[in-house]
Amino acid sequence: MRAVVYDEFGGAPEVRDVPDPDVPRAGVVIRVEATGVCRSDWHGWQGHDPDIRAFPHVPGHELAGTVEAAGPDVARWRPGDRVTVPFVCACGRCAACAAGDQQVCEAQTQPGFTHWGSFAHYVAIENADVNLVGMPLEMSFATAAALGCRFATAFRAVLGQGRVTAGQWVAVHGCGGVGLSAVMIAAAAGARVVAVDVAPQALEMARRLGAAAVVDAAAHADVAAAVRDASRGGAHVSLDALGSPGTARASVESLRRRGRHVQVGLLPPAAGRPDLPMDRVIAHELEIVGSHGMAAHAYGPMIELVRSGAVRPDLLVSRVLPLADAPAALAAMSGPGVTMIEPHA
Repeated sequence: MRAVVYDEFGGAPEVRDVPDPDVPRAGVVIRVEATGVCRSDWHGWQGHDPDIRAFPHVPGHELAGTVEAAGPDVARWRPGDRVTVPFVCACGRCAACAAGDQQVCEAQTQPGFTHWGSFAHYVAIENADVNLVGMPLEMSFATAAALGCRFATAFRAVLGQGRVTAGQWVAVHGCGGVGLSAVMIAAAAGARVVAVDVAPQALEMARRLGAAAVVDAAAHADVAAAVRDASRGGAHVSLDALGSPGTARASVESLRRRGRHVQVGLLPPAAGRPDLPMDRVIAHELEIVGSHGMAAHAYGPMIELVRSGAVRPDLLVSRVLPLADAPAALAAMSGPGVTMIEPHA
């Protein structure tokens, strides 16, 4: 098959022929019809993810396609089934999985990190009966691929971990794919959203997706104060959807008393540890929670919300490229929308 490959961290990715993946006994091989270019892929390429330990490596973790082949221990899926997967693929056997918390599985795999990913014609997924999600016939592969990481992560971060309700103020720091998804989901839940970014085009897209106010972080010396002003005293829930020491601190400082900070964006060690204002956390009784994807069994309500038209993840897809253009898209990681790759185009 053809795949995007790099041979060292930061090395030039290129498209070349590589062996087809083997079919796991309890897993499947998926023909990849669409796969998103995500900042997590960029972090992996730069060496920020400890799960990447062997080269050559194929990135890509946000995908949708059809089952090409199924292992002998797979009960629920057959060749031709239209599927997507969460970026955290669970084992289905550990204590976390038994509790229904597959997104923090103790023996998780992640395509594009623990093994070769979806910037390829085909990708292998372990434990298919636990991890595959069936796609509605009317849903495009590009839309379904956008669900697996950014949109599902934002969905659980806003509604599950953030517990956002109608009428609350929600701040979203960083309007990339995850952040814009969070803006859309929070607005659909009836919240009033303050979107924060340094890029005017990202802030304009956030307005189009339902943000009630925007803050240009490049124009404010104190971003948190600007958010508190825009939200009339501070956000009830604030998300760091970018992942940097600065955005994490600003998110916490954006909150009103008894507010809730949700850390969504990755914080690679190379950027330094965030200096969070724990004195403020104590004095204002703030909550700090993490959010790490969403389990396959929890996709139903999100898919129904998409089918109803209440949220439109397809609007986040800004461009669709062939596999040949994926290396440049990974290296650039630019623009507020989602870049989607169609490996067989």
